[in-house]
Amino acid sequence: MLEIYDEVESRLDTALIQKVFEEYRTHFDLPENVNVELTIVDEDTIKDVNKQYRGVDSVTDVLSFPSLEVKMPFVAEDYPLDIDPSSGEIMLGEIMLCYSRMAEQSAEYGHSNERESCYLVLHGLLHLLGFDHIEQLDKEKMREQEELILGKLGIER
Repeated sequence: MLEIYDEVESRLDTALIQKVFEEYRTHFDLPENVNVELTIVDEDTIKDVNKQYRGVDSVTDVLSFPSLEVKMPFVAEDYPLDIDPSSGEIMLGEIMLCYSRMAEQSAEYGHSNERESCYLVLHGLLHLLGFDHIEQLDKEKMREQEELILGKLGIER
């Protein structure tokens, strides 16, 4: 389940973002009981969090906070202590999206806010599974997954 908290009243297409989450979950064969929280925030909030957790004193587009060290393929039974006994859910982590930075980037790249928000949310979701883009080969693997998943939904550049 993807829980979305919109602190800036962004009016993003949350149904489309949910579709991205479901395609991501299907693509990686994740169980239905995985949970991710997405919070849409303003520049001040993401800048503060970026500084606090990464030591970077600037606004960024998206931050991810994994709850698990995931090994693929994902098997729920590998995380018995991480299953919430009351809900049965496994928290993969949290994502924070800066609405204004996302909107700036969508204008800069010449595509819609919907496309950019879906891309950034998926980017954050991939980080929760351990993908990164520090090394060139890792960046290529991450971009390939982004394009595959968004392409399945017809969300292209």
